[in-house]
Amino acid sequence: TLEQGLIYAILAMGLFISFKILNTPDLTVEGSFPFGALLTASLILRGVNPILATILATILGVIPGMFSAILAIKLKIMELLAGILTMTMMYSINLRLNGKPNVPFTKSKNIFTLIDLGNSYLNKIVILLIIVVLLKLILDRFFKTKMGYMLITTGDNETLVSALGESANKYRIIGLGMANGLVALSGSLFAQSLKFGDTQMGLGVLVIALASIIIGDTLFRGRNISGTSRAIMGAIVYKDIGTLAIEAGLSPHDLKLINGIIVIGFIAYNNSYIHIKNQLLGESKDVRDKKLEKGI
Repeated sequence: TLEQGLIYAILAMGLFISFKILNTPDLTVEGSFPFGALLTASLILRGVNPILATILATILGVIPGMFSAILAIKLKIMELLAGILTMTMMYSINLRLNGKPNVPFTKSKNIFTLIDLGNSYLNKIVILLIIVVLLKLILDRFFKTKMGYMLITTGDNETLVSALGESANKYRIIGLGMANGLVALSGSLFAQSLKFGDTQMGLGVLVIALASIIIGDTLFRGRNISGTSRAIMGAIVYKDIGTLAIEAGLSPHDLKLINGIIVIGFIAYNNSYIHIKNQLLGESKDVRDKKLEKGI
């Protein structure tokens, strides 16, 4: 549905920062997504305003990403392993938030019930569209600031960042914090959409986000479309593909298998396209390798 596609769009924008800009395989997101969901559920059940609960979940969701980056930078732990360790620890933290793995809040108000357009689905779509567009505009503006440029340069060339008198490590910590904050926001909205939070909500969100980014880059490549826009459109297309698969008669239990096949298929197509294009253009091996690494 468009509703889940828009929620996944926020998730994809978060992974766009860590995966595309910083070139970091950050598994922390599988812990920060349910963290945002369960923290929001906990706050709403305690009578906190849904908007404030959503904002707090987003802000506190920054912490796991920064912690993972600090593990990798200060303790010299591999980025992949740092993400796995943080994700594992987040499982216990998420359980501690409410003392149980599943937290329904069906009778409580949420961010989607604060306005009434006469249709609950329309309420969700309008609010999600506003949030997604605002986030896209804010991120696009941020990437044009000095800090945004330095964040992008950190992913491309850390040596250049150091040569400019800046700390690449600082921007890596900031970037992973931002990414996980967006992922936690996505989890918060996902929980409010379903009216419950669950510790298992994070399973597979990394694949969903990567699929969204890869689909967006593949389908909308070379059309003067920003990376955030490609991530958003990729998430919506990805969700539509899943919906069509179920309507075609496939079982919902097969969705994760379908997700994996979709990702593999688009990566294979993407790499084949780049290989053929580079052969025609005669680009150097270094340029080809860099494009393959970036997935563009």
